Amino acid sequence: MQHMANLNIPVAEREPAGAAHAKAAIEISDLSHVYAGAQGGVPALEDISMRVGSGRFVVIVGPSGCGKTSLLMMMAGLRAQSQGEIFCHGAPIRAPDPRRVGVIFQEASLFPWLSALDNIEFPLSLRGDPKDERRRRAEKMLELVGLGGFGERYPHELSGGMKQRVSIARGLVQDPPVLLMDEPFAALDEQTRMTMGHELLRIWSLTSKTVVFITHSLTEAVYLADEVLVMSARPGRIIDRIAIPLPRPRNYEMMATDVFGQLRERIWQQIRSDA
Repeated sequence: MQHMANLNIPVAEREPAGAAHAKAAIEISDLSHVYAGAQGGVPALEDISMRVGSGRFVVIVGPSGCGKTSLLMMMAGLRAQSQGEIFCHGAPIRAPDPRRVGVIFQEASLFPWLSALDNIEFPLSLRGDPKDERRRRAEKMLELVGLGGFGERYPHELSGGMKQRVSIARGLVQDPPVLLMDEPFAALDEQTRMTMGHELLRIWSLTSKTVVFITHSLTEAVYLADEVLVMSARPGRIIDRIAIPLPRPRNYEMMATDVFGQLRERIWQQIRSDA
C-alpha cells in the first residue's frame, strides 16, 4: 500500500453531556427497543446514544441483524422505539416528516407507470404544491443527480444506477436537512456502486445535507464517511466511533493508502470479534 502521512486513527470525541439539542442534526438519547415475540420480548437495540452534527456524513456498520435498519427507521419516525428519545435539530421525532428527514431505501421503489420526473414530483404532489413549482423542483433535482434529459424515461428504460439516482432526487426534492440512506447501493454491481458513492459525495458537497448512511461494505464506509459508527451483534449497541481523517474531496487512489487500510481493518476487527 502507498504511504499517506503519519496520521493517527482517532476515536471520534463525544460531545459533552447535556449539550443543546440544536447543535446536532440528529441526537439520540438512551434508546432501546424490544420486539414482541411468541416466546417473549426480543431485544433489538440497547442503550444507544449518539449525536450527528449538521452537515456531517455518518456511516453505520455492524453485523447482519444488529438493528441498523431498525435504528434508521426510528430516526425517520417510521417505527417507534421502546425507550429513549430521538431529536432532529432539537425537535422530537415521533412520526414521519419528510420536510425534516428524507429516506432512501435499498430498492429504488419507483412507480413503473410514472416517468422519472413524475416519480420525483410525487412527494410534492402529495402535499399539494402547484404543478409548475413541482416540475421546476423535479427538473432541478434531476440535473443535480446527473440525469438531465432523462426526465421522460420510465423506470424500465433506466439502468439500476440511474434508478437509484432518481430515488436520491426524490429524497432530496422536499429539501430535508437530514437524509437517511439504508444500503442504497447494495443491489448494484461493484463498478456502479463505486461510481454512485462518488456521485453521492458530489451531491452531498453541493447540498450540505446531513447524511446517515447504512452499509455492509467496509470500503464504502471508509470512503464516504466523516465518522463511522460500529454496532454490536444483537442487541445492537454502538461499540466504536471512528473519525475518518482522509481529506476531502475523496478520490479512488485513497483506497490504496496505508491509512485507508488501517481504518478498514479496525472496523473489521470490531465486527468480527463482536459477532
